Amino acid sequence: MDELQLFSDVIGHESVKSMLHQELAQPSHAYLFVGPASAGKATVARRFAAGLIGDDPATIQRVLNGAHPDVTIVEPDGRSAITVDQTRRAAAQATLSPLEAGRKVFLFEEAGIMNDEAANALLKTLEEPSPSTVFILVAESEDDLPDTIASRSRTIVLGRVADEELVDGLVGIGIEPDRAASATSIAGGRPGLAIALATQPHVAEFRRVWLSIPQRLSEHPGEAYVLADEIQTAAEPLLATLKARQNDEQAAYDRDGRGGKILKDRHDREMRRATAAIYESGLEILAGFYRDSAAAQFGAPVRNADIPVTELAKIRPERAIAAASRVLATVESLQTHQRPQLAFAALFSELGEAT
Repeated sequence: MDELQLFSDVIGHESVKSMLHQELAQPSHAYLFVGPASAGKATVARRFAAGLIGDDPATIQRVLNGAHPDVTIVEPDGRSAITVDQTRRAAAQATLSPLEAGRKVFLFEEAGIMNDEAANALLKTLEEPSPSTVFILVAESEDDLPDTIASRSRTIVLGRVADEELVDGLVGIGIEPDRAASATSIAGGRPGLAIALATQPHVAEFRRVWLSIPQRLSEHPGEAYVLADEIQTAAEPLLATLKARQNDEQAAYDRDGRGGKILKDRHDREMRRATAAIYESGLEILAGFYRDSAAAQFGAPVRNADIPVTELAKIRPERAIAAASRVLATVESLQTHQRPQLAFAALFSELGEAT
């Protein structure tokens, strides 16, 4: 199968795509795809699953549509976790012969929220793999799963994509160059987020709001909450593409009489991940301002070339470096599920006190 055909809708990750194409001839029994949110892990994993099943366009499309009997997609039971019962069912099915293809594939696109019991049940299957079965797990980090699972899987790391490559990829799928560049400036090397943002007219305003924060900081805590509300409001239009797609899916399922809690829970998880990725991108934009502030005063290149040097020079380099570190620490706060409004307000309050 031609590599370009299999990964035709994947932007970036060229070395990973080449390596996975070679893996198709003699695959491992288990793979663990890891990388930041919206980096393209699930897209690449599902494409790889399709390649494991067949090499013709019709078969690939059936897998991508979730309609092939030899590919089982294991989703969380509700919004919380993949349960032990789900894993045991997958393990039992793994012992059966494929129905059409030469092998069976089990795809856990949200393996990071597998509970401990489920992970232990899966471990038993990975220790005694069936020669005709491949497990594909997707998570943001190896740390999201027990070491015993990661050690028995071939880890595939998908990092962030370079801005130039991301812009070229967006243009290649029909996005106007200016809009592609604008989306890339926010996406932080995440192709999935860049594609979603590229169709939105509010990208520039989102970036402007975040870059305006340093000039608007105050020692008054109440002002910090105002800024926190403003950046959350600026993020809402960027989720419009995802909301529209989810509404279309819900309408299609309702017509078929197959809607319900499972679809709603999946949509809720998607929205949480997309919102988190957008917030993280905003924080990276703000950290980039402070990084540029220090760099400009030391004569180093700056990333945000459209910001006047006079603005960057208003903050002493040592304070700019400390501020950038504090901003990036807020990313970790959000990843530990702190409420965004509280995390942002605390950040802006501390930055205001330091100015």
